[in-house]
Amino acid sequence: MTRVDFHTNVPDKLAYACRLARKAYMAGNKIVVLAGNSAQLDAMNAAMWTLSPTDFVPHVLAGDPLAAQTPIVLTDSEDVALPHHDILVNVSQLPPASYAQFQRVFEIVSMDEQDAQAGRQRFQHYRKLNVQPTHFVAGK
Repeated sequence: MTRVDFHTNVPDKLAYACRLARKAYMAGNKIVVLAGNSAQLDAMNAAMWTLSPTDFVPHVLAGDPLAAQTPIVLTDSEDVALPHHDILVNVSQLPPASYAQFQRVFEIVSMDEQDAQAGRQRFQHYRKLNVQPTHFVAGK
């Protein structure tokens, strides 16, 4: 069964997702980051390049010919073939339809009220599917 972890009260959703993806990559995992739209995808891609002046976080956009060999794949659509199924980091406001394909899902929820409300809805969505998500509050 897929493990689902909610990380809430996150001040900077994209920076947090980048650090989480880097940590998972350093632990030997392969990661898919799901953005909510093309603008958020572009921002996530840019954030990965600027995460740290000394770290390189290998990533490509889904559909890239090197996606299968690259440990971190970024996408804004679940309609594309995803090469990895270890970890899904969801920064979108919708529950991922393909969550069960992954061993672990991280739901990132910012301090923004609209994003927090969408996070609560996603939490309830998982509970209706008999998934018992864990909850971590950023900064605690």
